[in-house]
Amino acid sequence: MYIHPKNIWTKEADLIKFIQQNAFATLVSRVTNRPWATHLPLILEKDQDGHPILLGHLAKANAQWKEIENEEVLAIFQGPHAYISSSWYNHENVPTWNYQAIHVYGTCRIIEGEHLMHHLKTIVDKYEDGRPNRVSVEKMSDSYVQGQVKALVGIEIKVSEVQASAKLSQNRDQVNFKNIILKLQESPLPMDHQVASEMEKILNADGEG
Repeated sequence: MYIHPKNIWTKEADLIKFIQQNAFATLVSRVTNRPWATHLPLILEKDQDGHPILLGHLAKANAQWKEIENEEVLAIFQGPHAYISSSWYNHENVPTWNYQAIHVYGTCRIIEGEHLMHHLKTIVDKYEDGRPNRVSVEKMSDSYVQGQVKALVGIEIKVSEVQASAKLSQNRDQVNFKNIILKLQESPLPMDHQVASEMEKILNADGEG
């Protein structure tokens, strides 16, 4: 994706946290020579060699898995985003949009057996954690689990490249930057508040420097 030099995002710890917190991704590949996208949760882990991988699963009825083995795919992780009105500036300008996004490229392979079961247990445990009456794969009957597994295709993506953009008005002077934060904080939209919070982190980091 295009990333303005001011918006390049490289801090590994922040990227890992972002992917973990925004794990519902868009998986893009080609099916019958056309772009194809599936929306699904992906779990970031490391393989036995310490290399980063993404684990997920598709419905067997989804044609995407049939053309994904050993192919390069793109996983898109989208975070908070907000419209930025140019009426908030102290000078003439155009409106824009602030956002955070990570694109992860990698080679995909199909996983089965214990590898797939590990993924299914991990993802259920992750999202059931802290919930009342939490469920787990281990508590489900074996016959039921096996029946469900037959309808799934597990995938593992070995990460080869990460592109990350945090477009958060870094091109604005401090007066306008702070005013954008204030206007976002006044918004009734929860996501506007999330973007304001991310911008405050930049402000605080600059202050520490």
